Amino acid sequence: MNAPTEAAAPKPLSHPEVLRIISGVIVAMTLAALGQTIVVTALPTIGRSLGNPDYLPWVVTAYLLSSTSVTPLYGKVSDIAGRRKTLLFAIAVFVAGSVACAVAPNMLLLVVARALQGLGGGGLISLAQTIIADIVSPKERSRYQVYISGVYMLASISGPLLGGSMAQHLHWSLIFWINVPLGLLAFLMTDNLLKKLPRHERPHKLDFLGAGLMAVASVALMLGLSWGGIHYPWTSPEVLGLFAASVLLWAGFVWRLQTAPEPFIPSEILKNPVVAMGTITAMLIMGTYIGLTAYLPIYMELNFGLSASQSGFSLIPFMSGTVVGAIIAGRFMARAAHYKRPAYVGLVFSVAGLGLIALLPHNPGLVVVEFLIGGLSIGLGTVFPITTVSIQNAVQQHQMGTATGVMGFFRSLGGALIVALFGAVLFSQLPNLAALEEQTGFKLQDIVASGDIHTAFRPLYGLAAIVLAVALAAFHQMPEKKLRGSVKVVEVVGE
Repeated sequence: MNAPTEAAAPKPLSHPEVLRIISGVIVAMTLAALGQTIVVTALPTIGRSLGNPDYLPWVVTAYLLSSTSVTPLYGKVSDIAGRRKTLLFAIAVFVAGSVACAVAPNMLLLVVARALQGLGGGGLISLAQTIIADIVSPKERSRYQVYISGVYMLASISGPLLGGSMAQHLHWSLIFWINVPLGLLAFLMTDNLLKKLPRHERPHKLDFLGAGLMAVASVALMLGLSWGGIHYPWTSPEVLGLFAASVLLWAGFVWRLQTAPEPFIPSEILKNPVVAMGTITAMLIMGTYIGLTAYLPIYMELNFGLSASQSGFSLIPFMSGTVVGAIIAGRFMARAAHYKRPAYVGLVFSVAGLGLIALLPHNPGLVVVEFLIGGLSIGLGTVFPITTVSIQNAVQQHQMGTATGVMGFFRSLGGALIVALFGAVLFSQLPNLAALEEQTGFKLQDIVASGDIHTAFRPLYGLAAIVLAVALAAFHQMPEKKLRGSVKVVEVVGE
C-alpha cells in the first residue's frame, strides 16, 4: 500500500448514497444490539433444553467478554485495511457464530459459539459509527447519531420480547437463526456501497502484543466483576486474583504503549483532551444507563407489584428518552457554535432527577417515577452524540477508527464496571428485606406497602447521581473545538 495522496477532485457522495450507506450499517448495528438483548429472556428455556443450567450466565458473559475485548482492535484494523473489508469480516464472523449457537448440541459448545459471535459483534457498532463519520461532516453528523440511539432503543425493547416469544412458542434456536437473513442483508447492503467510501488508510503496523495485553487485561477485569458477589465473594482468592492479574496486565499495556515503535493506541490520541475527557464522560454515562436498565425492572416489579411484562412496558419512557435527547442535541449541534449546552442542561436534570428519587423517604408513586426516569433519560441522550462527534472531530481522519474503537471499548468496560458496582450496592440492601419478611412474617405486598423496597433502592439511585455528577465534571473539562463543516477526502492509491 502506497502512501496516501490528497484526492484532486473526489466526487462527493450524494444524499441518497449517504442514506443508503447509513441504512446498511444500521442493519449491521442492529445485529450486534439484538445479540446482546434477545438472549436474556430465552435463557430459562435454553437451560431446560440443553441442561447444565450452571453455565447459563456464561451465555451472556462469553459474548460480553469477547465483544468488548476486540472493539478497539477492529477500529485499529479499519484504519489500516479499510472500513469495508473490516466490517464485512465482522458481519461474517457474527453470522458464523450465530449459526454455531443455533446448532450447539450442549451448553458448553453454546458458550464457545457465543464467544465467537461476540468476536464479530464487537466491531459492528464502532465500525458503523466510524463509517458514518467518514461520509458526514462533524457539524451534520450528530443528526445521524440519532439512528444509533434508535437502534439501541429498538433492541432494548424488542429484543427481550422477541427472545421470550420465540423460545416459548417456537424454538430457542430461532433467536440465533434470525441473524442469518439479517446478516446476509447487511452484507449485501454494505458490500458495493462501501466501495464508494472515501479512503483514509495509512501503512500502519499492528502492535499485536499491545492489542493482546489490552484484551486479556479487560477480560480479567470483567470476569472479576461478573463473578464477584455472585459466584464468589468479593474477597475470595479467585476474584482478587483476577483483579491482581488485570492490574499487572494493564501495567504491561502501559509499558508497551511507551516502548512500542508504533503503539496500539497512538500517544497523540491518548493525550488529546477531547478524546480523554469525552471517553471518560461516555464511559460513565453509558455505564449508568446500562446499570439503570438492568435494575429498574427489579424496582418496578418489587416496588409497584408489576408483572415482568408490565415492568418492561414501564421502561418505555426510559428507553425512548435517549432518542429524544439525541435528536435535541443533534439539531442543536448542527446550528450552534456552543454545542455542549444541551448536554449541560440534560446532565444537570439527570443528576437532579436521580437525586430526588434517592432523597424521597417513601414510595413516590409510579407516575412520578415514570416522569423522572423519562426526563433523566432525555438528559443522558443528549450526551451520546455530542461526545462521539467531538471525539471524531478532534482526531485525524486516518485515526478515526482507532479513536472510535477506544471510546466504544471503554464505554462497554464502564458498563460492566458500573453494573457490578450498582449490583453490589443494591444486593447489600435487599437481604435486609428478606430478613424482615422472615422475622415479621410480612408478605412481599406488605413490605411494598410499607415503602421498604424503595428504601432499599435509595442508595443505588444516590450512587447513580454521584456517577453522573462526576461525568458532568469530566464533560466540563472536554474542550469545545469548532466542528468541521466538510469531510476531508483522502484517497489511497496502489492498494
